[in-house]
Amino acid sequence: MDLMREVTQQYLKTDIPVFKGGDTVKVHVRLKEGEKERIQIFEGLVIARKHGGIAETFTVRKMSSGIGVERVFPLHSPNVAKIEVTRLGKVRRAKLYYIRSRRGKAARIKELRRA
Repeated sequence: MDLMREVTQQYLKTDIPVFKGGDTVKVHVRLKEGEKERIQIFEGLVIARKHGGIAETFTVRKMSSGIGVERVFPLHSPNVAKIEVTRLGKVRRAKLYYIRSRRGKAARIKELRRA
């Protein structure tokens, strides 16, 4: 078991910012198109963080021309170039799946005041 922990330890990222459900993040994703590689930014609300360790994932939801788009990102994936936290949300639960059924002002999250 200790060997398994050592092997996965080298793949864990160390430059991940502290964020949780309710925060708004910009995820810089590496996309490979043929020979070229570019970075696309996916900005939205973190509605869930799941699992832990090497298999940890987080779900980001954004509204794109009136349609909700969700994307699940592996936290330690080499395809995730960078994660920027743009807004800290004040929520009282870890999973925000109820946001899917909310529209307009009902889908707002209060902002956490920084001291």
